[in-house]
Amino acid sequence: MSTSPSSPSSPIVVGVDGSEAALGAVRWAAVEARHRRCGLRLVHAIDDPALSFPAAMPLREEPRRFLRIRGARLLAAAREAAKEVAPELELETELSERSVTPVLLAAAESASLLVLGTWGLRPLGRALAGSVSIALAAHARCPVALIRPHVAEEAPPADGPVVVGVEDSPASAAAIPIAFEEASWRGGRLIALHCVNTPFLAAVFEETHVHLDQPALETQAREVLTDRLGDWPQRYPGVTVERLVTRGHPTEELLGMADRAQLLVVGSRGRGGLAGMLLGSTSQAVMSYALCPVIVARNPGDHGARA
Repeated sequence: MSTSPSSPSSPIVVGVDGSEAALGAVRWAAVEARHRRCGLRLVHAIDDPALSFPAAMPLREEPRRFLRIRGARLLAAAREAAKEVAPELELETELSERSVTPVLLAAAESASLLVLGTWGLRPLGRALAGSVSIALAAHARCPVALIRPHVAEEAPPADGPVVVGVEDSPASAAAIPIAFEEASWRGGRLIALHCVNTPFLAAVFEETHVHLDQPALETQAREVLTDRLGDWPQRYPGVTVERLVTRGHPTEELLGMADRAQLLVVGSRGRGGLAGMLLGSTSQAVMSYALCPVIVARNPGDHGARA
């Protein structure tokens, strides 16, 4: 019997901002909630800077009322989108006049997953993850999913494996169980990827004039994979696990896998109080550039360290 890494009673929270990307995230989250057998909570924050001005403004209450009306309409559209793909879901909505980031961080306190929509490929290249997405992924108390469709497609991919990045650090501890849970109902195929950063290591060894033993590094990498995966393959016997060791930069290898995956799961081993430092460069890169949904899972111990 599998063991779920999240509580079945904890809902999935989706940020709703009126964009097509957000509606795509709502549909993705509705399917996710159906498989996890949990509720779905749709959250919209008005977040209009004009409403926070301390000075009295003409017609100040009128724009606020219009924004409430618009917010209610956006939530109703999101609710309809969720019901289209999962009519049996238990749904709740929240309309807030606070700023987006604190509203979603508060909602994440009692959530199993926070889901955000993000744009797909733009004419000038892949879109960067916004500051709000990075801040939420860095500080939310639950995993954060960024939903982006493949090139020239409206919906996120439904085919391909789940890919999880595995490294020789505690950062993988939160990502691996989520990856197994996701793979268990997505066709049962999981690729556990560990990358040996040979360009960096070769440069270091060249400085010291010491020979770089490539076979020994790959043997050690396979041992890391086995050690980090632990007994999760036994907990999910229906999941076929492919252990993959590659050479290169971890970010580039993960992005290459993401182009043909339906989900990428990564941990974060960042340090420090700033959002970017807290996430780590690899997490930020896959959030910005991966052409499939990405779940960023942070080790629960990180929250205690921040506090």
